[in-house]
Amino acid sequence: MALQMESLAPSIKVETWLRGEPLSSFQPGKVYVVSFWATWCGPSVALLLDLVELQEKYKNGGLEVIAIAADEDASSADEARTKLDAWLTDKCSDLNYRIAFDPTGKMNKFWMEPSFSVGLPTSFVVDRDGRIAFVGPPRQLDEVLPKVLYGSWRASDEAKAADIERIARNGAIAREQALRKPINDRFWAAVKLEDWKTALSAIEEGIALVPDDINFRLAHVHLVLHKMHDMWTGVPLMRELVRDAIERNSEDWMLAALGQLFGPTQDHSRFPSAERFAMGKELSEHILALNPPQGDRPKFRSYSAVARYYYDSGKKDRAIELLRLALKSLGGPDSASDDLRQHLLPDLLQALANYKAGRTVTALFAQLSKVISRGSHRATGRGKFIKRGVNLNVYWPVRPFPWRDRSK
Repeated sequence: MALQMESLAPSIKVETWLRGEPLSSFQPGKVYVVSFWATWCGPSVALLLDLVELQEKYKNGGLEVIAIAADEDASSADEARTKLDAWLTDKCSDLNYRIAFDPTGKMNKFWMEPSFSVGLPTSFVVDRDGRIAFVGPPRQLDEVLPKVLYGSWRASDEAKAADIERIARNGAIAREQALRKPINDRFWAAVKLEDWKTALSAIEEGIALVPDDINFRLAHVHLVLHKMHDMWTGVPLMRELVRDAIERNSEDWMLAALGQLFGPTQDHSRFPSAERFAMGKELSEHILALNPPQGDRPKFRSYSAVARYYYDSGKKDRAIELLRLALKSLGGPDSASDDLRQHLLPDLLQALANYKAGRTVTALFAQLSKVISRGSHRATGRGKFIKRGVNLNVYWPVRPFPWRDRSK
C-alpha cells in the first residue's frame, strides 16, 4: 500500500539506537520529523546539523526529531555501526535528538519504498494524529514544519498538490528501481563467488531492460575486459561505450569510460595499447572541450581523471597543469562541500607531488572513483536525488544496494 499524506505512519522498527532514548511508538499530540540519511551522502552532514536547529526551535511546540541510518556501505552490521559511531562523534557531536541504525532493511521496506522515496536524504513529517503530513527533501522543512505544528498544512490545497506531484514524479523512478533490484542482487551474489558468467548474464539482462543505464553498460565492459579478460569481445564493447559517451556529450559517461581505460588498479597489458591511448585521447579532448579551463564548472573530478591519461601517455607537464587546475577548482567557494574538499585535497596534493617526481598515482583515483557520481550531492533539485543502486564508480561499476543485499 502506498505511503502518502493522510496515511497512518508506520512504526519505528529498529533495535539499535546510537543517540537518544529508544522510541517505542508515536505519542498523540506530538509532531515527529523522521529523516533518512547515510554517511556517504554529502548533504547528510548539513541535514543532521539543520535538524539540531529545528529540534531546538520547536521543542516547546511538541517536536521530536529522529534520524534513521538505513543505507550504510559496509561489509557487516558491526562494521557499519562502528563507522556510524565514529562519524557521528567526528561530525555531529552535539546532537539533541535520536539517531537510529537499521541494518535489517525494515525501515526502508515500511517507509522509503511504499512512499516512492528514491533518494537520500528524505524527511517524513508525522503530525499530531500520527498521520503522514509530508514526504520530501529536508530543505522544505523550514516552510512545511511550522504549518504542520499549527495544524494548517495537511488540509491545505498546497499540501495535497505537493503530494500528488511527488508521487507522480518519483513513482516511475521507484518502479524502475524495483525492476533493477533482482538484477543487482543476482549480479552481486555472482561477484561474491567470482562467477563471472552468471554476473555477465545478469548485466546483459539489465541492459536489455534498461539500455541506457550507465551502470549496466560499465559493468558489462568491466566484466568482459577486467574479469574475463576477453579482449576479442571487450575491445569492441569499449569502443561502443566511448562512442556513446561522446555522442551523449555527458561528462559522467566520458569520465566513467576513461576510468575503464586508465584505472590504475586494472591490468591493461592485454588491451591493444595504440587503441587504448587513441580512445583515451578522444575522451580527454571531449571532456576538456565540454569543461574548458576558462569555464565555471568544477574541475576537480574531470581534470584529475584526464591528468591520468596525459601522464600515462608521456605528457607529464600537461598532467601537472591539469592537476593544478583541479586543485584551484577544489579550492573555489562554490565547487565542493568543506567535507569533500578536506577529503580530496591531500590526495590531489600527493598526486601533484608524485607527477612532479615521475611517480605513478593510485590512492587518488581510488578516492575519485567514489566521487564521480557524488559531485551533485550538494544540489537538491529533482534530477540531483541520489538513487539507491547507482554509482558511477570508474573501476568497479554498479553501486550495490545497501550492504545487507550483497550476500543474498
